[in-house]
Amino acid sequence: MGTPRWLTIVGIGEDGWDGLPPAARAAVESASILYGGTRHLDFVPVVAGQERLPWPSPMTDAFPALLARRGRPVCVLASGDPSWYGVGATLSRLVPAAETMVIPAASAFSLAASRLGWPLQDCRCLTLHGRPLEQVVPHLQPNAKLLLLSWDGTTPAKLAALLRARGFGAARLTVLEAMGGPREARLEATADAWNTERVADLNTIALDCVAAPGVRILPLAPGLPDDWFDHDGQITKREVRAVTLSFLAPRRGELLWDVGAGSGSIGIEWMLRDPANRAIAVEHHPERIARVLANASAFGVPGLTLARGKAPAALEGLERPDAIFIGGGLTADGVLAACWDALSPGGRLAANAVTLESEAVLIDAHKRLGGELTQISVARASAVGGFRGWRAAMPVTLWRVEKPYGESPGAEGAWTA
Repeated sequence: MGTPRWLTIVGIGEDGWDGLPPAARAAVESASILYGGTRHLDFVPVVAGQERLPWPSPMTDAFPALLARRGRPVCVLASGDPSWYGVGATLSRLVPAAETMVIPAASAFSLAASRLGWPLQDCRCLTLHGRPLEQVVPHLQPNAKLLLLSWDGTTPAKLAALLRARGFGAARLTVLEAMGGPREARLEATADAWNTERVADLNTIALDCVAAPGVRILPLAPGLPDDWFDHDGQITKREVRAVTLSFLAPRRGELLWDVGAGSGSIGIEWMLRDPANRAIAVEHHPERIARVLANASAFGVPGLTLARGKAPAALEGLERPDAIFIGGGLTADGVLAACWDALSPGGRLAANAVTLESEAVLIDAHKRLGGELTQISVARASAVGGFRGWRAAMPVTLWRVEKPYGESPGAEGAWTA
């Protein structure tokens, strides 16, 4: 028989104790130990004999002691809905669901949507707490509605500055402070007109996006224009990049290795397909490393990870990928074999070649492992005297292969056969 429920996570709003349902009150009063932020602990009455512990900084320092109390009644107080960007989401990875009870209050997202009359299902809900502000960039679409949990009281002013820089100065910010309590307040202005440097630290931002004519909008399809990236010519060109992304077939939450990243364009576009997608860019050239980081920030995927160094040595110790793109270093000894060995079963590997030598590597790999070989030729119209004609770019050979489920990661049999 498993351990009975011993951990209760109670969502509490700005209305405090008065707003808690009976089940939540009973969980608070019956707990042998009560965890929460100082503000939350002040909301509830003192219970004789109960230990009350405010969260340390960082909060995770408290988790070993909390988990050590397994089997005893423990209660955690959290803001609003604990399972939505809250401590409930964190603790769910540490404590089995069968041992936990979550009693949510209304989330900040629900409260904000109700205040503005926005259908919550039509809103993009994000947190900026402890996260780079640039992550909002992919969501800046005309007429989009975003609900954002602020990091602190300076977040709205910083967001307004970012919006102005991106051509969204006409977007309207509504900052909702301390919703549901006696200190609730509301501030509204466009990004262009925003002049409040600091608001209350407890605030949620509602953003109604309005784009200026001709402003750069990140499209939802792969294949961004080459000149949107900072690069030195080492970039997978737009048309080839779109096909390469289709070969890599991104799925939600997957990890990509972008080996020989150059400008980082493949890894960046992989991450733009879904906010849960991750990428590791493998690059050794110092100036290109700087470009990868700058491009990732500019496109709103600052979470892209860098592995500095040359493959295959730089691949050692990296988290096993779901997909791999090799855009550079194909002719280096051991690169392709190391990538294949590391790839998860069912994972996809795509590699592009421009030179005859790198193409020969792909042809040999195709003989060993199968997959698909494709060649793409792109021509663009350009001036020829007073007229225009087609100017062909170098053809690119693409190889795409999927690792069989029967082959364990690290097994070299298929490669060395």
